[in-house]
Amino acid sequence: MTELVLVRHGETVWHDGNRYAGRTDVALTDHGRRQAEVLGGWSATAELDAVWVSPLSRARETAEPVARATGLDPHVDERIVELDFGRGEGLTAEEMNRDFPEARAAFVDDPVTHYLPGGEDPVLAVKRMTGYATDIAREHPDGRVLVVGHSTAHRLLLCHLLGLPLRSYRSVFPVFRNCAITTVRWDGTGQAALLEFNTPVQY
Repeated sequence: MTELVLVRHGETVWHDGNRYAGRTDVALTDHGRRQAEVLGGWSATAELDAVWVSPLSRARETAEPVARATGLDPHVDERIVELDFGRGEGLTAEEMNRDFPEARAAFVDDPVTHYLPGGEDPVLAVKRMTGYATDIAREHPDGRVLVVGHSTAHRLLLCHLLGLPLRSYRSVFPVFRNCAITTVRWDGTGQAALLEFNTPVQY
């Protein structure tokens, strides 16, 4: 069984106001960089076998202290990237309610069937995310692999691996905290178990 340690990048400059950051390459805040350093300290004794990371700079910068602490070279994979939020990109919930209230209400009711206008279909996003997870399980069948990525992408992958309805990702996993640890054990095909969720990092 492979342990996938899912970590959301550190806090970004869009954290204030909870702006939707999908494919936009927003920067970490000073606090986000400190969170990444704490993650690096944790990783020194976490017995990781590999580090995989989203290509967006907020994820790659979060992974840098881990690379220094462990000596592992992060594997950048395009499939770990966050969803594209379309017209919602860069907006707060309040701004979406103002700009396209009907579409926003439909999204809140079912964010998979009614994903944000112009955004990425979550069903297709899960296929690409399952692809990288399958590759990790194949390459590290008994390993522990850190995946530094993004909130929505991680929550959708969790729902898929655990057999939960995709549309429930916002209600079952309402918050994916920056640089907290979420670990799922997976056999690479169907059997998965959630070992921890949103555990604060300590070292």
